[in-house]
Amino acid sequence: MNRLKSVTIFTDGACLGNPGPGGCAAILIHGEHRKEIVRGFRWTTNNRMELMALILGLEALKYRCSLTVHSDSKYLLDAFREKWIERWKSNGWRTKSRSDVLNIDLWKYLDKLLSIHQPKFFWVKGHSGQPENTRCDKLAVTAARGKNLAVDNIFEESNPFPEGDINSQTATTDN
Repeated sequence: MNRLKSVTIFTDGACLGNPGPGGCAAILIHGEHRKEIVRGFRWTTNNRMELMALILGLEALKYRCSLTVHSDSKYLLDAFREKWIERWKSNGWRTKSRSDVLNIDLWKYLDKLLSIHQPKFFWVKGHSGQPENTRCDKLAVTAARGKNLAVDNIFEESNPFPEGDINSQTATTDN
């Protein structure tokens, strides 16, 4: 029987305003190998970027892995650690109060991506000096400030991109 590769993923998302331009970053570590993945979006939310950061990391994996996921987003982590996602699925992707789960497109995709792996989730206090978290934060904020940002189509369908320059807003990475 093959042993699963152990991969550690650090993630972070950032948004310049909320909503506003956003960025997300993932750092994957396997043994001595390290990969940084970054993406920016022109109009999105901080929570969507937190989810997209993990999606970026998971999409880079080529094999089923034993994962250790570190994030400063309790929104992301608690969905798995507190089994919110299991309740949402059993309730037809509705919350306890029977409202639609926010960011359902990303949650469904994350659920699919994670289903083949063996993940464990750990919270890292943001802005506490943890090197990979600090690096992810810097990468995500830089991506949000970039040019030629991608379109978050699902978000923009319900929240049209505003007129004017949104790149002059201040960064928000609080969770």
